[in-house]
Amino acid sequence: MCCLFTMFALIGPRGLIVLWWLVQPVRWSATFDTFILPFLGFVFAPWTTIAYVLVFPDGITGLDFLWLALAIALDASSWFGGAYGNRNRLSGRTYTA
Repeated sequence: MCCLFTMFALIGPRGLIVLWWLVQPVRWSATFDTFILPFLGFVFAPWTTIAYVLVFPDGITGLDFLWLALAIALDASSWFGGAYGNRNRLSGRTYTA
């Protein structure tokens, strides 16, 4: 069950990016001028890329910064969350909170 959740957590936002790009390519073209930024977002920060495409065409104002901050926090948790969970796996070291 844990492996299934991890698989969907990793593939889910990237699959959404591909699907959304296939359905609304004009929105993606209006948001990004080049292919490099959405590709880097696809690889390293998929939640931030999704949030940016969601809020950008109308302009980033008001609570849009909150959505972007939440997306950045989701991406950061996927980058750094494993270190805390695996802190006791090093041989000969035990850490307590």
